[in-house]
Amino acid sequence: MGRYKKNIWLAFLFGLLILIRFFEHEIFYDPYLKFFNKDYLYIDSPRFELLKLVVSTSLRFLINTAISLVILFVFFKDISIVKFSVLIYTISYIILLVLFLYFVINPKQEDYYMFFNIRRFLIQPIMLLLLLPAFYYQRKGAK
Repeated sequence: MGRYKKNIWLAFLFGLLILIRFFEHEIFYDPYLKFFNKDYLYIDSPRFELLKLVVSTSLRFLINTAISLVILFVFFKDISIVKFSVLIYTISYIILLVLFLYFVINPKQEDYYMFFNIRRFLIQPIMLLLLLPAFYYQRKGAK
């Protein structure tokens, strides 16, 4: 794949991540989107449907993960990086979802900030922002 074609693919894939973020209110069920836009440290946790919230959050994580894995493949052209990333994403998902469920089921105002950040790792492609430079510098150091 030429450099021009690679850049077009990367722009398209990053554009998909941006569109997911832009249309998050329409695509996903997440009462915490509005909650965390307000002064959440001083209000009660919103009402929600637990199963619907977990499925929606998991779906968003899965979509962001799939796009992120394609970005990593297009960027590095190395299937071993993608395989390792799948492992990282899987372990992260399990740990983050357990923590997410704990904070959703046991809402305490003093835990809202921690919950906000855990949730952010689930619904935003933050792992990509960590893995992309990590693999880049690992590759650069290997040469």
